[in-house]
Amino acid sequence: MLDFFIPMQVFRCVFLVVVLALSAGGANLPQSTRAQAAHAKPPNIILITLDTTRADRMGFLGSERGLTPNLDKLAKQSVIFTRAYAQVPLTTPSHAVLLTGTYPQYNHVENLADPLRPEIPYLPDLLHLHGYQTGAFIGSMVLDPRSGSAPGFDRGFEIYDGNFHNSKPGEDLYQSLNRRAQDVANRAMGWLSHHQQKPFFIWLHFYDAHEPYVPPEPFRTQYASQPYDGAIAYTDSVVGSVLEVLQRHGLYQNTVIAVAADHGEAFGEHGEKYHGVFLYDETIHVPLLLKLPGEKFAGKRVEARVALVDVAPSLLQSVRIPVPSTMQGQSLFPLIDSSNLPGSQGNTFPDRPIYSESDYGHHAFGWSELRSWREQKYLYVQAPKKELYDQSSDPSALRNLAPDAKAVADTLDGQLSSFRKKTSGAEVAPTQLEPTQVEKLSALGYLSSVGGNASTRGKTPADP
Repeated sequence: MLDFFIPMQVFRCVFLVVVLALSAGGANLPQSTRAQAAHAKPPNIILITLDTTRADRMGFLGSERGLTPNLDKLAKQSVIFTRAYAQVPLTTPSHAVLLTGTYPQYNHVENLADPLRPEIPYLPDLLHLHGYQTGAFIGSMVLDPRSGSAPGFDRGFEIYDGNFHNSKPGEDLYQSLNRRAQDVANRAMGWLSHHQQKPFFIWLHFYDAHEPYVPPEPFRTQYASQPYDGAIAYTDSVVGSVLEVLQRHGLYQNTVIAVAADHGEAFGEHGEKYHGVFLYDETIHVPLLLKLPGEKFAGKRVEARVALVDVAPSLLQSVRIPVPSTMQGQSLFPLIDSSNLPGSQGNTFPDRPIYSESDYGHHAFGWSELRSWREQKYLYVQAPKKELYDQSSDPSALRNLAPDAKAVADTLDGQLSSFRKKTSGAEVAPTQLEPTQVEKLSALGYLSSVGGNASTRGKTPADP
């Protein structure tokens, strides 16, 4: 396999040229004048999504592996959400939640290739309507609307940099199905060099931590026994270069930077390898950072549970754009500035329940759908065999208490069902995949058994 890798020195040179072009128009202004001009403009937004990245690999969340020095540095200037949770352990549906501020049962992007419908509120579309220049730069075909993997995701973007294709003979994986984080960042900065007149929203999607875990050198050799860790360390290095250039050329301070994983990854816990089916913390607990203009609330740690569905309304509030009533997530700002939150004392405030779901096993293999509800100290999983875990004493969710705590399990089951009913949207017809879509998703390792649920119609679905 070829190494499609740009050395870090070359990468920084490319960024330097790009950002010099960005700042050339104001190069002759006094520094104080440039600073005033920068802050007169509404804040920019950069959203960085880290595909398949476990929370327990982040230094700012307690990891001692040393994989994320650049993200750790950013965390010191950001608000850190220690207990952030994904709503779906699958790339396309999870990004739909993050970018729409709605739950999967409302937006109906519950599986790969489900279309994002035009009536669903969408962060890039809203920002573009309010004068933002918008660009998406993604690292994999799984989020490419043109491939049929993420139809509708390009709404509101002036550029949606995809154009992936199945590998041809002699082609490297990172020249066809995926792109290196370095390549994604270079493309984004190239676009930005010609779009600096207005505030901008840039989405950078880094896919390198996804299977097959093949980081470029020197990370491949350095982490030969732990390639997943190597992919995270590589991605962190690219994030660091982006931040360094933004800081050097005056684009950092007036930019909101959100960093989130779409989901984590399992390495045999609960019998799962990779992700997509189960709803335990290894795939649902995700890192989440929010760097505000002027580094306000730098280093604040929010210990309350939050969800990826909260990201879109929070970003809108950060730039003073009204949040549509159809967004179901809650702004994170009351938790950030908890001094004004009723009933709060310092950094302590009421936890709220967190909903997650997985339909992938049902669509691919005919297994039952799974739903989870994190409430107080409990993790409840709604499945043919109910599961209940006390996460205060059993954080790894190894002891199912449901058989012996039936009243608690039934109460949480009722809460989950009520919440899902309250937050569901109108029914839509199931997505019928075209053969080309199946081929492209299969090339990425998804959909081992397309349409498996059809073969179990009329039968009780198997518990995964």
